[in-house]
Amino acid sequence: MNPLRKKRLIIILAILVGVGAAVGLALSALQQNINLFYTPTQIANGEAPQDTRIRAGGMVEKGSLQRSPDSLDVKFVVTDFNKSVTITYRGILPDLFREGQGIVALGKINAEGVVVADEVLAKHDEKYMPPEVTKALKDSGQSAPTPAKEG
Repeated sequence: MNPLRKKRLIIILAILVGVGAAVGLALSALQQNINLFYTPTQIANGEAPQDTRIRAGGMVEKGSLQRSPDSLDVKFVVTDFNKSVTITYRGILPDLFREGQGIVALGKINAEGVVVADEVLAKHDEKYMPPEVTKALKDSGQSAPTPAKEG
């Protein structure tokens, strides 16, 4: 093989190896940062992985919110109207957090099947519901409750 062709072949192979390594590292980083959404039914059925950060969402059950009197700990139950899952959170809940409305919590499932959230997201107006929650409710045969009119 002529030396010029050999040099070109080595350069092309080096470029391909470099691009392959960059793509591999990017995919690895993305896989570690993915937070898959799970419904309360999927969590209750054991389909959601433990010790992996997930997004869990549904409707906050009325009367389920429990606040700790001496800390920022809160506990509430989220449902998709088939099954329910308990979520614990330490921090200040969003201003728009309400019982009977849709939320998405980001956190990990502990050994007892409780979602230990490190972030809670609430809807940003009375007509909005997170798309994952809307789909989960639709899949369970329920429709999202209509917001009560304030007046």
